[in-house]
Amino acid sequence: MTSTSSRRVSRAAAALAGIAVSALALTACAGGSGDAGTSADPSDAAAEGYGDLTLQLSWILNEEFAGEYFADTNGYFEEAGFSSVNLVPGPSTGVAELLGGTADIALSDSVSIGSAVASEGAPLKIIGATFQANPFTILSLADGGDIATPEDLIGKRIGVQDSNTSLFNALLAANDIDPSELTVVPVQYDPAPLVNGEVDGFVSYITNEAITVEMMGLETTNLPFAQNGLPFVAETFTVTDEQIASNREMLKAFLVAELRGWTDALADPQGGADLALEVYGTDLDLDPEKTLAGSLAQNELVVSEETEANGLFTISEDLQALTIESLAGAGIELEAADLFDLSLLAEVYEENPDLLDYAG
Repeated sequence: MTSTSSRRVSRAAAALAGIAVSALALTACAGGSGDAGTSADPSDAAAEGYGDLTLQLSWILNEEFAGEYFADTNGYFEEAGFSSVNLVPGPSTGVAELLGGTADIALSDSVSIGSAVASEGAPLKIIGATFQANPFTILSLADGGDIATPEDLIGKRIGVQDSNTSLFNALLAANDIDPSELTVVPVQYDPAPLVNGEVDGFVSYITNEAITVEMMGLETTNLPFAQNGLPFVAETFTVTDEQIASNREMLKAFLVAELRGWTDALADPQGGADLALEVYGTDLDLDPEKTLAGSLAQNELVVSEETEANGLFTISEDLQALTIESLAGAGIELEAADLFDLSLLAEVYEENPDLLDYAG
């Protein structure tokens, strides 16, 4: 192990120890009496294999899921014990699929999951996050809506997709803006309504639609959610409480494969773009230049001071607190223990310290 790895192991152990203890206690409660939440011998389960797994994605099969593509293409899922991993494209928050049993794991966001937990008592937990800062933004044209501050939203027409409604409402609530002070225009995910002047602002990803519009030669303005009251983690790995209680080793095996995949994606953004273009998103007519730009931009959201200190996917106690605070500002009242269970990821790093060395 390198000296860098040794330092990361020490920092990760310190940062995750408290999380692991509290989350393990919650898991024990969820698992009922005895040790129903784990296999009698985890190695036996891995040897026999975990069968097929369904991963519900939050978006279409573009470069956003480069880590998943590498994990699949390079055989990491198979080596972890899965017969196959079905990558189901969105758009979707994953809540319905998880609760309905059609997905084993979903990539989502803190607001969507937190809202379901708080308002519906949904038995869901976030076990890790790909993006340490969420990529949502209100995109506008510099010579149009030019929405640079939350106050600039007032009086404007804002294009909002159905699956992003709760996120947009959270942004308004966090900035004390009444929905009656602006006009919400239902849109899909193509930013054409913004370009055509049908809306003044458009809910989008900084790593996706914002790049698309900029590549048209148009000057844009962004209002990032992360810098305006909603600093929550995104592309969250979310599962049901039952999965944690009954399939703990399977989830850990999945996280190992994902960590290996995203390590590859960080090292080879062009390779991630190529996999989207040539293998997984071949029917989407993706633009090569834009796909590479998105691959490069999202890697900046995957890597942060948090991940440098503790490893990919980690959500420190401070970051959990920021997420919970941002949800509270949007009227979603939760404790960190209601939303997060980072004990599995802590165990993964304890058992596989080499995975901390993602940055080389």
